[in-house]
Amino acid sequence: MGTSEPEYYETFGDFHGVLMDRQFTKDWDDVEAFSARPDDLLIVTYPKSGVRQLKEMESPRIVKTHLPSKLLPASFWEKNCKMIYLCRNAKDVAVSYYYFFLMIPSYPKPGSFSEFVEKFMQGQVPYGSWYDHVKSWWEKSKNPRVLFIFYEDMIEDIRKEVIKLIEFLERKPSEELVNKIIQHTSFQEMKNNPSTNYTTLPEEIMSHKVSSFMRKGITGDWKNHFTVALNEKFDMHYEQQMKDSTLKFRTEI
Repeated sequence: MGTSEPEYYETFGDFHGVLMDRQFTKDWDDVEAFSARPDDLLIVTYPKSGVRQLKEMESPRIVKTHLPSKLLPASFWEKNCKMIYLCRNAKDVAVSYYYFFLMIPSYPKPGSFSEFVEKFMQGQVPYGSWYDHVKSWWEKSKNPRVLFIFYEDMIEDIRKEVIKLIEFLERKPSEELVNKIIQHTSFQEMKNNPSTNYTTLPEEIMSHKVSSFMRKGITGDWKNHFTVALNEKFDMHYEQQMKDSTLKFRTEI
């Protein structure tokens, strides 16, 4: 890595078996005690796929998190909340996460891309192992209250996925509603929207001089970053980690 190991683990630490940002886990009591409401909608992603403010929001609330299923506050399960898990193939996630690391001044420098991928493969990045994250939520999706969506499917046929989402929320997928959602959730629309592109954050928190938060929104950008050797190593590790899972991803469309 481009920074020393001690410095890296000053910022991140093991938390119940998951590497987490120490700044986040210091307020864990608030997270764990979070009281979900039955009509809350939880949207979950692994990174690159405010408890107090949420308490004051009116229902129905949309709650976003990167937490692995084992760290999710129990009240979400107790209240039988609906949950949407959006996942993306590991190679594109690694690329996007690398650029995100570069954008956060408080994070240790990630070093070269290949060095970062080594950390990614070993789960030594915030929110832990991508493999554990997606597999645990894949198991949870056996519950009809959990909808599992693939980023690649959204890129390929956004209309189909939007209709699936609307039906999951027990709404009527009218043509007008579907078209409106597709328009407002297009990559270009979100890239230009300050409420989704994070450009309102000060430079000392997120530097857009390094990269834009929403970079390309495509599938297969990993081919521009992985060397042949790194790709072969990654594929071997991936097969070993995912061999017992029925979860299948597409790395290109």
